[in-house]
Amino acid sequence: QVQLVESGGGLVQAGGSLRLSCAPSGRTFGSYPMGWFRQAPGKEREFVAAISWSGTNTYYTDSVKGRFTISRDNSKNTVYLQMNSLKPEDTAVYYCAASNRATTYTHSYEYNYWGQGTQVTVSS
Repeated sequence: QVQLVESGGGLVQAGGSLRLSCAPSGRTFGSYPMGWFRQAPGKEREFVAAISWSGTNTYYTDSVKGRFTISRDNSKNTVYLQMNSLKPEDTAVYYCAASNRATTYTHSYEYNYWGQGTQVTVSS
């Protein structure tokens, strides 16, 4: 059973930082594009950031540009999401996802492996 496991979530004050990590169990995703999505209460899951398999190309939703950075270390089979200058509106469950068929990288339907999510709460 392939699983993606997220870690690093928690409670932080506005303006603070968190780093999320995502590592798979059961297989390697070194050749797969990876993405981060989030879902706030009462809202649909939305794209946050994505990275190509080589790490050369990265993609961000407008609301996190300049504050969040996605990166990957294929030697450690891990993807990271560094989140700085956090705002209360960043509060959500954050999901890691992997894809073997991504084209735009920004739609959840392009991803075929998902983690269980990690809670990020930003207090004002």
